[in-house]
This record gives sequence, structure tokens and C-alpha cells, in this order.
Amino acid sequence: MCLASRKDFRNAVVVARKAQNSWANATAYNKGQILYRIAEMLEGRKDQFIAELIQQGETKKSAQKEVEASIDRLVYYAGWSDKYQQFFSTVNPVSSAHFNFSVLEPTGVVSIIAPEKQSLLGLVTMVAPAIVGGNTVIVLASESKPLCAISFAEVLNSSDVPNGVVNILTGKKDELVSHFASHMDVNAMIYCGNNAEQMKTVQELAASNVKRTIFYKKENWFSERNESPYFIEKTQELKTTWHPVKV
Repeated sequence: MCLASRKDFRNAVVVARKAQNSWANATAYNKGQILYRIAEMLEGRKDQFIAELIQQGETKKSAQKEVEASIDRLVYYAGWSDKYQQFFSTVNPVSSAHFNFSVLEPTGVVSIIAPEKQSLLGLVTMVAPAIVGGNTVIVLASESKPLCAISFAEVLNSSDVPNGVVNILTGKKDELVSHFASHMDVNAMIYCGNNAEQMKTVQELAASNVKRTIFYKKENWFSERNESPYFIEKTQELKTTWHPVKV
């Protein structure tokens, strides 16, 4: 497997930033269609992913369960594409002659340290809600089980995902986590794991540009708790607008 460098990450950020505006402005229907298509392509290569998970140490039963759960999770978040705005947005009461609306907007470019265990399902669980909300992502795949991430990149390439929306790197966490957290053009960072030293590094370096940090210490990515619109909301910003009732 390739060991990504700081330069690889910086190049990925440039590409992600370039793609972010057009992806954010794509319709909710289009984003949902694309996620459904990813799920279809993953299902079409189901046997390959099961074989790769077995090759990385999983039993046949657990590998099959993980691939099926990954497909279902993509379908789940595809279904939220045109619904999460209604779930979180509000019309606010004000004491003046205005309408006051609060709506969600994507945070922007999100860097992700993907889970080590359940490497395919964890990757999908982090990427799907981030991109369905209009963000672009740079992901560091599982260091110990990166094979499925490479194949998943091939799935994305044939699933109508625009260039630059999802950027997957493979490499060592210790070498890259500081760059993921410190880059000034990254708006939010998601860290999956329990390494206290790495989490402290993320918090300290992310403060340089007030980068939003999200930590997931969980290890069971099969849980239904990982299917929630709040996973989408975590990488969104709330924008409030005022509009006069009468001109």
C-alpha cells in the first residue's frame, strides 16, 4: 500500500476545495442519486469486498455482514439527502416585520481519520453523511486494513461522484494526523480512535484556525446508533437569514 505524505494530503486539500462549491450547490436529489449509485456499485462488487476483508483477517460471516451493512448505510444516508434540511431548519419567531429562517450549510472541506476496525463499514459511515451534506472530504483509511479503501475508491470513480469530492489516502496515522489537524484550509476534522496523544494533538493544532473537531471513540460500527441525521448535522453550519415581510 502507498504511504501518503504531507504533500499528498496538501494536494488532496486543493482538489477538495476546488470541488466543494459545485458539490454544495448540487441538488439534494442529485446527491441522493449519487449515494444510491455508490451503494449499487458496491453491491455489484460484493464478492470482491468480502474476499478482501477475509484477506485482511475477517471471517467469511463477519465479512459478509460488514459489506451488507455498508451497502445499507449508503442507502440510509441517500434517503436523508432531501430530508435533513426540513429536520434541522427552522422558522424563528421575531418581534419585527421580518421572516427569520435558520438553515444548514456545509462546513466545507472535512479531513477524516477513519476507524481501524471494521475498515469498510467505518469508512462508509464517516464519508456518507459528510458528503450528503455538501462537504468534500479527505480520508486517511485504516492503517492496518487499507485494502478495501482502495477498492472503494474504484467504486466511487464509477459512481458519478464528481472529481475531488472524496479523496482517500493510505498511510501512517502518526505521520499524517498533525497535517490533517493543522491545515488552514480544512474547516472540520473527524477523528476515529482512542489514542489519547493523537486526540490531544488534533485539539491543539485545530485551534489554529478554529477548526471544528469531532471525535468518535466507538468501535462497534454495526450499531444502529451510527444511522442518524445527526451524523450529517455534525459537519454543517447554521445560517440565519432575515427577510422583510413588507417592502
